[in-house]
Amino acid sequence: MSKVKAAVCREFGAPLVIEEVALAEPQSGEVEVKIAACAICHSDISMAEGGWGGHLPAIYGHEAAGHVTKVGPGVRGLSVGDTVLVTLFRSCGHCPSCVTMHPGSCVNSVDKHDHPITGADGSPYSQGVRTGAFAEKVVVDQTQVVSIPADLPMDAASLLACGVITGVGAAVNTAGVRPGDRVVVIGAGGVGLNAIQGARIAGAAHIVAVDMLPEKLEIAKEFGATAGVLASADKPWKEARAIMSGGADHVLVATGAIKAFDLAPRYLAFHGKMVIVGMPHSGQMSEYEPVIVGATGQQIIGSKMGDGVPARDFPWMIELYRQGRLKLDELVSKRWPLEQINEAIADTNTGGAKRNVIVFD
Repeated sequence: MSKVKAAVCREFGAPLVIEEVALAEPQSGEVEVKIAACAICHSDISMAEGGWGGHLPAIYGHEAAGHVTKVGPGVRGLSVGDTVLVTLFRSCGHCPSCVTMHPGSCVNSVDKHDHPITGADGSPYSQGVRTGAFAEKVVVDQTQVVSIPADLPMDAASLLACGVITGVGAAVNTAGVRPGDRVVVIGAGGVGLNAIQGARIAGAAHIVAVDMLPEKLEIAKEFGATAGVLASADKPWKEARAIMSGGADHVLVATGAIKAFDLAPRYLAFHGKMVIVGMPHSGQMSEYEPVIVGATGQQIIGSKMGDGVPARDFPWMIELYRQGRLKLDELVSKRWPLEQINEAIADTNTGGAKRNVIVFD
């Protein structure tokens, strides 16, 4: 058992607390990883706010990179010292989701609360999405660990584990953007910028970013957006449609703001797709007119983790990064020590950051 420092959520909506916790030894099929960098995803913030419920105390963080320090019995393909990503992809490999190349929706990865973390008094701690990477080390299932080249910058590499694969994958895997398509991305935060990159890589003719902040629209253009529209405009969908000379083939909603989901179908052309990428809090509801969706042949589909397949998508994305075709370094807004995680979360909540990253010695 190891003693590690971690940022603990003891009360939903309250600041995280830096504590020393106990981490169990890796069991069969498990791997211990020393975390070098863990980015702050809005999903972590939503969990810490209690947006999706859960058990406390808990350790969140699921977008990480580091080095393998121990392997449990039965682990294959991973060795001590390997440079790796730590992801929330935990897959059995044989359920319907896994065999149809949707490991992010594995039906056998249900959280049974048998987490490897305990407090100083021996009480169990919840490991957020079976990862808990706002900590110096984690113990996770071997399917959550993916080897990457040792020369990648750890802060930039960590973004691949969630924000990049979710955004790029939403455009390429879920939406299936093709050369010449017209794409609207609502929300130009960390995931939205990657959805824009995915649409650019796929060859979209128009990529219109929609956001509340003018400065984020300018950043979106650096990542491949061909135009930007302020979401605060009276009827932003009309401006977007005028830019594209018609409706969008794909609208990717990369924010958790409910109004964005309400308005997204208005951007669509006949037979267009609305892709739900952002995650609102549980219980929040959106409204649309089913008759319009039916009469226009439009689709509303969900995208979990960009329908990514780690073994297929991470090597591809790393190669794109090496070729200069996928921006990673530019996504990192600021690096923070674990002790300043609450300040980093506050900065993320302002909406101005692309991705804040917690870095460890």
